[in-house]
Amino acid sequence: MGMESKFIWMNGELLPYEKATLHFLTPALHYGAAVFEGIRAYNTPKGPAIFRLKEHAERLLDSAHIFGFREMPFTLEQVMTAIKDTVRANEFKDCYIRPLIYLDGGGWNLTVDGGKPSLAVAAWEWGNYLGEEAMKKGIRANVSSYTRHHPNVTMTKAKVAGNYVNSFLAKTESTRLGFDEAIMLDPQGFVAECTGENLFVVRHGKIITPSTAPVLEGITRHSIHTIAQDLGYRILEQPISRDQLYIADEVFVCGTAAEMIGLSEIDFRKIGEGVTGPVTAQLQAIYHDAIRGKIEKYESWCDYVG
Repeated sequence: MGMESKFIWMNGELLPYEKATLHFLTPALHYGAAVFEGIRAYNTPKGPAIFRLKEHAERLLDSAHIFGFREMPFTLEQVMTAIKDTVRANEFKDCYIRPLIYLDGGGWNLTVDGGKPSLAVAAWEWGNYLGEEAMKKGIRANVSSYTRHHPNVTMTKAKVAGNYVNSFLAKTESTRLGFDEAIMLDPQGFVAECTGENLFVVRHGKIITPSTAPVLEGITRHSIHTIAQDLGYRILEQPISRDQLYIADEVFVCGTAAEMIGLSEIDFRKIGEGVTGPVTAQLQAIYHDAIRGKIEKYESWCDYVG
């Protein structure tokens, strides 16, 4: 994956890609003391648009607040402007965007108050995280031997950089076993989410998803939830057991990077017909039109770079 770009925004400046560096002793590197967002911009009939920019910027600042940063030296509007400036400066049409608030200096006594928060924003051209072929055929997953964080072990509603070691361990294990993705259970043994995606089950015409208590409140999750309700589907938020996955008509996952992908197989058990199912395909098609500004009802989700 090429992550090169012309510019990276750092603390108010657009720096050339090769000059956007941090010191080795930055505590964010040593302790994962940072929070981030994953955002996408898509080309639309009206030009590049960032999908649900305000919601992503709000969640970034919420993550920083949860992590414990007491004062932010930048406002919501400034964060949004920095993100749009980065996309515009790089002249991208379709791209992935990574804003990061990191502990800059201090922190060696293991307190957030030992340093100050800094903001950087990068963007790069990136296709579907799990591959275009996966859109039609679905992907293979397994239930990981690693458990999703307990909600009082770390802050599960914040995208804290250090939290994602959990995802690294699970995803690496799964890919080494020959799967595409890992499904993680919560500390009670119920289905939580994947390493970077929320999960939905389709059974007997209903769509079921875990409650928000043990999972990240995904913005793509909310988008799919809204689209499904608009289509008249009944959506239930309730615990899902591992074996309920196996007997589902369809299972799909969604997230900014992965977008929306069906699961064709879980733990060597075929799900439904073993390909992307009809409900998943229907929601997938509408979602992909929505992110590209083709559906008037959802056009407010698109923030045009201009």
